[in-house]
Amino acid sequence: MPVGEAVRHAVEQLSDLLGRTPESVSAVKPTDSGWTAQVEVVEIERVPETTSVLASYEVALGTDGQLLGYERGKRYTRAQVDQNDM
Repeated sequence: MPVGEAVRHAVEQLSDLLGRTPESVSAVKPTDSGWTAQVEVVEIERVPETTSVLASYEVALGTDGQLLGYERGKRYTRAQVDQNDM
């Protein structure tokens, strides 16, 4: 299965589990058993939007696009800039 299709399947499955729609995929890497992806999800919506809280999830995918597992990583506000980006 192509990586794009596998990631789409995993995003749908993650959405079902979390009850939230993932906003973006920020990274995808091959592994021995499939793929890992970093998926960004809005966890708390606020007004203004720049103060909404997002979380980065590391998602493990099989070669068939099945979600094997996930783990929430860092949480951050939408307006927050990663210091490594500067």
